Amino acid sequence: MLEDRTTAVSSPTVWPAAYPQGYAVVDVETTGLARDDRIISAAVYRLDARGEVEDHWYTLVNPERDPGPVWIHGLTSDVLEGAPLFQDIAEEFATRLEGRVLVAHNAVFDWQMIAREYARARSEAPVRQRLCTIALSKELGLPLPNHKLESLAAHFGVVQQRAHHALDDARVLAEAFRPSLYAAAQDGVRLPLHECRPLTEWTDRPAPRVGQQAGGYSSYRPGSWRPARRRPACPYPNPGRYEAGKRLKQGMRVAFSGDTSVERELLEDRATDAGLHVATSLSRLTSLLVTNDPDSGTSKVVKARQFGTPVVDEAAFGQLLGDVELASEQ
Repeated sequence: MLEDRTTAVSSPTVWPAAYPQGYAVVDVETTGLARDDRIISAAVYRLDARGEVEDHWYTLVNPERDPGPVWIHGLTSDVLEGAPLFQDIAEEFATRLEGRVLVAHNAVFDWQMIAREYARARSEAPVRQRLCTIALSKELGLPLPNHKLESLAAHFGVVQQRAHHALDDARVLAEAFRPSLYAAAQDGVRLPLHECRPLTEWTDRPAPRVGQQAGGYSSYRPGSWRPARRRPACPYPNPGRYEAGKRLKQGMRVAFSGDTSVERELLEDRATDAGLHVATSLSRLTSLLVTNDPDSGTSKVVKARQFGTPVVDEAAFGQLLGDVELASEQ
């Protein structure tokens, strides 16, 4: 049973009708942060419309590979050896998520890890919306020193017992989310809900790892579990900014911001294969910004507004990729 942490926030007399009817507070621990990393444990606290706990669930997951940063999550190969595979728990996991808004701290990460696992299992997670508690704390203007979970927990007096343990992290987040939800309802704050679109395609293409062994397993050491991915330099000069209604041209600098339905690196690969320059940041030289959330406050979106950089969504970008003007035609 969660302790009552809502005493500092009065109960709203009228609950906003537009608010969701239920939430699934989620935390997953993983073998790392890259696109080929795997979930090794997952926890879900199901909450009702006003953030009250209905039940909770936790499971270990055998990642079929090295567990990664054991010094962070504490889950060794021996512990995970007898755990179920993701496809074995996918249905139970889905029942915990179905019909609810997924709530997580840095929700994009948790959602992408979950979506990838379901894609590997040739299925889809029954999640249509997510809510990031970092974004919610910003909407509420909470006086936090940073956006770590421990800071949010401390603000509401929630005591962490086992950091980086999925069940305890989910409990802490559920305790901190309830008063946040009450505060939002009291002030009539619009919840920062974002669409969760399942992956439409998936390819496991592991990045090179230190100490690669037979069978796809690898020996990790500190720093080796978050590989950087370098792309070859674009061979074409930048022809300038994209103009609405015209074709993309090889050499154009394209930046991405926010979540995408197609796995981000697959989308970037398509752009690179088409002869575009995939930029990790946005500058005055950027030809185009691709984002499904043009009203967000990300640094790239803000800079795009400042610089007048053209913006299109993922669907429009996908169409443009089908007819990119060759450098020889320019």
